[in-house]
Amino acid sequence: MLSRYKVLILLLFGILTTSVQAALPLHDSNGTALPSLSPMLKRVNPAVVNISTFSTTQEAYNPLMNDPFFRHFFQIPEQQRQQKKPQKRQRSAGSGVIIDRTKGLVITNHHVVNNADEVHIALIDGRSFPAKIIGRDPELDIALLQIKADNLSQVPLANSDILEVGDFAVAIGNPFGLGQTVTTGIISALGRTGLGIEGYENFIQTDASINPGNSGGALVNLQGQLIGINTAIIAPSGGNVGIGFAIPINMVKASIKQIQQYGEVKRGRIGVTIQDINIELRKAFNLKNGQQGVLVTGVVKNSAAQKAGIQQGDVIVSVDNKPTKSSGELRSRIGIKAIGDQINVTVIRKGNLENFSVKVSDPKQGTVQTKKHQLLEGMQLEDNGNGQGVLIVGMKPNSFAVYSGLRPGDIILGANRQKVSSIDGLNKALQKASKKILLRINRKGRLFYLVIR
Repeated sequence: MLSRYKVLILLLFGILTTSVQAALPLHDSNGTALPSLSPMLKRVNPAVVNISTFSTTQEAYNPLMNDPFFRHFFQIPEQQRQQKKPQKRQRSAGSGVIIDRTKGLVITNHHVVNNADEVHIALIDGRSFPAKIIGRDPELDIALLQIKADNLSQVPLANSDILEVGDFAVAIGNPFGLGQTVTTGIISALGRTGLGIEGYENFIQTDASINPGNSGGALVNLQGQLIGINTAIIAPSGGNVGIGFAIPINMVKASIKQIQQYGEVKRGRIGVTIQDINIELRKAFNLKNGQQGVLVTGVVKNSAAQKAGIQQGDVIVSVDNKPTKSSGELRSRIGIKAIGDQINVTVIRKGNLENFSVKVSDPKQGTVQTKKHQLLEGMQLEDNGNGQGVLIVGMKPNSFAVYSGLRPGDIILGANRQKVSSIDGLNKALQKASKKILLRINRKGRLFYLVIR
């Protein structure tokens, strides 16, 4: 009996060894096949680039340096007298990925090239080229660059919608300015939202090491296809701890398509206000085990959602047959659509699944960019419906609104001790305010007051 088992084991070992040798072309000095990512990386690495940016900033200016008594008292030489604010030249580094070798198109993060006076791209073969910024999508943190060069490589794009937790992933970039570096890991989670990193979040989480300088670099699968753009890390100690995030390439493709067509990204909306479903809401709406979705708390009057038949109290479970388990994921599903696109929205209504065809509409319809008060500058608002305040649906990057303490999803119920039921009512309540305003806020059911100065 033992001899039969030995023969069977040897046969199985021989079959496995033969298949491994066929799949893995690398061998050691004894001819033994070895697993390696090298063949794939030889194809991908030339298309992952290092990005250097240069910007000019004003250094701090001390007017006391021009005071003769101050210089005399502290024995400061006359040469250090400051006539004007000195300028300082800064340099930073990041990564990028060539997606079109014929046109020289390169994807990177918006924050890599933001405020840059000059952008230079270095290839793995030692060549370097100045880059032109074709367009940006700050809310997704994507920028499209272009270089004029011959003999470029490119990375083929994957379908990030078919990724699964546990799939292998390879991160390639320029961490800490060291030069091109490759790290490996797996996809740890999908659909990460609510991190407050970007306006539209639906991140791939990976434990492949991502560090400062990897931003804008490639996250590829074992076939060498681009599945995401490395963007952010959670780093309590300042370095990698195994929690990195990448923007799914399908979201990037939708953004790049609009940048090439319009020079910018024009996102649409369907006109609903939403919230995540907690345990109490799950029981209240009689959701079955395993059913996940986003609760519609209001429908904007004359919006695309209202015209399609979506109602307050519906639970949106998918968009175009792709699950929407959180409000952030729903916003991202709709955010990658262009104005005029027709989408299929599936909801749970009174325990039954219903489908609606909704046309994505211009965000200016039912949305107001508040300009009447400087303290709310850059804030995008919508009537919350049924006279229940004003919903903050977005904030323009780098605007005062971002630093106000308010967040997208907050509902303004009152302003300067006046009840607010619409955007017009909010503007009227703020007309007499000058240097500060008092707002009553509903944040996911928690009521509080906020003073903005």
